[in-house]
Amino acid sequence: MPHRARAAIPDSAQDDRQFVGALARGLEILRCFGPGDRHLGNQEIARRTGLPKPTVSRLTHTLTELGFLRRAPDRSQYALGTAVLSLGYSLLAQMDVRRVARPLMQALAEFTGASVNLGVRDRLAMVYLDTYRTASTFAVPLEAGSRVPLAVTSMGRAWLCGAGEAERKALLEEVRRADPLEWPRVKRGLDQALRDHASRGLCFSLGDWRKEIHAVATSLALGGEVLVFSCSGAAFQMSREKLEGEIGPRLLNLVGNVRSAMTDL
Repeated sequence: MPHRARAAIPDSAQDDRQFVGALARGLEILRCFGPGDRHLGNQEIARRTGLPKPTVSRLTHTLTELGFLRRAPDRSQYALGTAVLSLGYSLLAQMDVRRVARPLMQALAEFTGASVNLGVRDRLAMVYLDTYRTASTFAVPLEAGSRVPLAVTSMGRAWLCGAGEAERKALLEEVRRADPLEWPRVKRGLDQALRDHASRGLCFSLGDWRKEIHAVATSLALGGEVLVFSCSGAAFQMSREKLEGEIGPRLLNLVGNVRSAMTDL
């Protein structure tokens, strides 16, 4: 996904005396690193965050000293450090839903030949927590930690449908402001997703994100968090009819089983 420059401090925090701006800017720098970003330099980090380069230089130095970043061999760029890895794995280890869902996701992936995924929202993107696929699955190579757009993927649409109305409206306004020219097309897809979710409990993306990919998703509210499970695969193998009649019901059954198992924990 292309990175857009973004403000380090949200508007809602401008008058919040408890909000620590320096910490927020440091975390913004860590957010710059996506799965495909092995190394980034201060200039690129400044472009992605919208922060002044001298500020970026001080923050990358501090983060390096703390182990959250490490210098590349030529010392002109940075990579994520092991301190970030330990935090991420600590979070994943605490998520019982992954342990419960793993065998069910694997079984569905083997039955459908699709990629079966679990994700959560981060700002205007969905982040993969887990994914399963077989050797024969045709899919975009996304792994845990990968990010996909919120508004044009089945996973993101299912999250929006599962969220509260006020939060959904606020996020959709952010989506509209981020790309006004694309908004009419995006809104048509979201309106359809709301109708599909109301009638079937499912949301679809039929080439809306990437033309060669079709996907279906549904949400699960758990402990105050909205999680999303999706199945995705090649458009030529996964028609809407197949997603609606065969894969979607099995995905809903998976979520029902996860919900029941989590209730018993």
